[in-house]
Amino acid sequence: MSRIPPEIKTVGVVGLGNMGAPMAANLVRAGYTVLVFDIDVARAERAASEIGARAIADLEELGRSAEAVVTMLPTGRDVHQVLLEAQAGALAAALRPGSVVIDMSSSDPVGTRALGSLLAARSLALVDAPVSGGVPRARDGTLAIMIGGEPAVIARVKPVLAALGNRLFEVGTLGCGHAMKALNNFLAATGFAAAAEAMSVGRRFGLDPAIMIDVVNVSTGRNFSTESTIKQQVLTGDFASGFGLVCWPRTSRLPPISPMPSASRLRSVVLFAISGRKRATTSAVTAITRALPKHGRANACVARRNNRRS
Repeated sequence: MSRIPPEIKTVGVVGLGNMGAPMAANLVRAGYTVLVFDIDVARAERAASEIGARAIADLEELGRSAEAVVTMLPTGRDVHQVLLEAQAGALAAALRPGSVVIDMSSSDPVGTRALGSLLAARSLALVDAPVSGGVPRARDGTLAIMIGGEPAVIARVKPVLAALGNRLFEVGTLGCGHAMKALNNFLAATGFAAAAEAMSVGRRFGLDPAIMIDVVNVSTGRNFSTESTIKQQVLTGDFASGFGLVCWPRTSRLPPISPMPSASRLRSVVLFAISGRKRATTSAVTAITRALPKHGRANACVARRNNRRS
């Protein structure tokens, strides 16, 4: 592979959604020349105007101009498409040998390794660097970033990543970043689904959901969703946590190294829950609880207590 340029000064950002746009803004603030591309040209132009970047609609021009390209797209398939297929594969064809693609999407780790081989044949490097922290941490540049790739390539792109996050973890070879992200998503989704089911059962029994969350959050059942999502997004009715339900099934795309029966069940639940609700976020907990097995309705706690007293 050709030598990686010693210093990256110009960064292309592909994908300007909830996460990509604030991440591009942080790169501008860090002093990089930032070129932005989105399938929605108007969105790219609007974002560029707001953050001081330059919008580019031609992928060949983006490839010629950027020393590194950050992708922040819905799936790994979208990353493959924009690099090797869109506009007749212009982006990968135009990138100079030694340029680096930094895939920060929640991509399939097996697909990431396959994509790395295709890019290496063109003397291009790939680093997978998915993130955790959501939109708030994307805005303030404090994302946790899980990095996979060759050590020398990671060293070259670390200054770019440091502009986006303050917790950088080198987790292994190419694809390991996406594997770590998928496992983290699995754990988060399992905790959320369990909390949703507990809330549903408790409500039917007569428990106050807000008090339930207060109790759980000072007890051993607490998790990220009970502490940061359910009370803030679900009980308020906002449902605006920023991470779509449709993203969760990606967690089942891990290599079949060992059986994960709970992941299989979770995937079935979420796929049912997002039927007809593809714009729902993970905080739309009611969509999940409707998909969970129904429990028999219990008498209210107060009624049972009164019966015992009579």
